[in-house]
Amino acid sequence: MASYIMSILRTQLVIILSWGFHSPVALDNGLQFQVNGFLFKGRVRVLYDEGSDTFIVRTINGDGSINAQVDDVYLDCLVTVIDGLVEKCERYEERVKDAYGL
Repeated sequence: MASYIMSILRTQLVIILSWGFHSPVALDNGLQFQVNGFLFKGRVRVLYDEGSDTFIVRTINGDGSINAQVDDVYLDCLVTVIDGLVEKCERYEERVKDAYGL
């Protein structure tokens, strides 16, 4: 399952790299990785829900608590959902320019 999730993420590699994606770890039913995004810094856990054939996306704080969770994520929305939790925000381009002096 971890390889399958990685293959989905790789379809939009530029977005994935914007999260500061690193340290992926295979789980029994999913994938966990570290991010250093604009909105969230910590772990992201993507779990496959076989019953609904969808994914559960969790952002995990440094202390192990769940920061946010989105259920029933279809594979074609996986990158967009993670991006909304980790990187993308209102006025994103403007905030990036301000933060990084671009």
